[in-house]
Amino acid sequence: MPELIHDPGRTGQTPAAHVPGRRRQLSLLGGAMLVDNTEAGMIGGLFPVIRQALGLSLGALGILTAAGKLVGVITAPLWVWAAHRWSRKTVLVICAGLWGVWGVAAGFAQNFTQLLLFSTLLAAGYAGAHPIITTFVGDLYDSTSRGRAVGMLFGATALASSAFAALKGQLAGVEDGWRWGLWAIGAFSILFGLVLWRYLRDPGPGASEAQLADLDRTAREASGLVNRHQVASLLKIPTFVVLLVSRLLSGHMLVFSFAVVFLVEVYGFTTQTASVVLMPIGIGYFAGTILGGVAADWAARLSPRHGLPAVLQAAQILFAAFAFLGTQFQYGGFGLYALSFGLMGAAQGVNPGINRPMIMAVVPPELRPAAFTLYISVFEAIAWAVFGLGAGFLGDAIGLRSVFLWVLVVLMLVNGAFLTLLHRAYARDTARMQHKLDRRREQALS
Repeated sequence: MPELIHDPGRTGQTPAAHVPGRRRQLSLLGGAMLVDNTEAGMIGGLFPVIRQALGLSLGALGILTAAGKLVGVITAPLWVWAAHRWSRKTVLVICAGLWGVWGVAAGFAQNFTQLLLFSTLLAAGYAGAHPIITTFVGDLYDSTSRGRAVGMLFGATALASSAFAALKGQLAGVEDGWRWGLWAIGAFSILFGLVLWRYLRDPGPGASEAQLADLDRTAREASGLVNRHQVASLLKIPTFVVLLVSRLLSGHMLVFSFAVVFLVEVYGFTTQTASVVLMPIGIGYFAGTILGGVAADWAARLSPRHGLPAVLQAAQILFAAFAFLGTQFQYGGFGLYALSFGLMGAAQGVNPGINRPMIMAVVPPELRPAAFTLYISVFEAIAWAVFGLGAGFLGDAIGLRSVFLWVLVVLMLVNGAFLTLLHRAYARDTARMQHKLDRRREQALS
């Protein structure tokens, strides 16, 4: 029997769905993600001065990073369950907004134990925001525009986050500046939660699927109760399994947590100067989402079977090359480091606009919350925790330069090679998903 290959441009019984007001909703979701990213990066970006103020070792940053990610493995599924049980909007308002009260509390920490407690509680909240936000995007945009939407969401958020990161780095020159930063972002998070409550609108699961859009919301959500069998069925989707394992090999996540302290510890820059590197990372990330979207569209047209997997592979390999140039050589000034880290950001920025839409394309709408919980809040969180904890303690033992070589260069090359498995799996899985949606529509209308 010949393989079925999904053609994104195929015509069906219904036209592509268009959710009204989706751009405004995407902007609100981007604001929520910006607040969470800024909160998550505050301690890492200012760790050199926090370390001095509280008398900490480099390993303490690894513990803070790992604790924040591991707590999300527990709390994110609970947030997603609550979002399905009650309201996605209400849960997002709480975990991405009102939960900022713990950021305010972290600003009052007098020792490492208090800082660890409050920062972990803060992370327990924003861990739930990312999978819920990503699921929202899948319901706002159809398969022909998800890549651009996800790319714009992540790119614009990273660009704005990098601007805030460079600014917050200057707080290192202010007495107790890190405390003021935590107080400010915590208060802003609470205020933005009220904005979400007032203006965010939930279109409901499956609102952007051509086969389901004209069905009433009750029919679209009829199979939305996720049970163990359905979650287990996710692990029977080869594309999804490959992407999960790839997430465990994604060493580039270490950059945002350790870039500043790396430049301070290894090459002797001040915290204020090193923090500026977060700006080119963000600019590069934004450019990567744009260029990656163009490359992905071109590659998918050129080869529906191999296009997207090839672009995703190339992004990992390019990141490894740029990381080698940017972290393993002593340059005369800051400029070449900024350029190299910006190129790393560009290579990393290609990923969200490809891997998230790939998951949306192979997973049924009602299972996407579970899929993104596994992908982001479990597998990504575990990887980030392991990398963060390992970098913190190994950095004290063998130096961050060696850690960056193995994690950002060698492991990323391994990741690029592993993604070769997508060339066989993705085309089959997208075709199967489209046929499942067609059958669901026929059953609903019969």
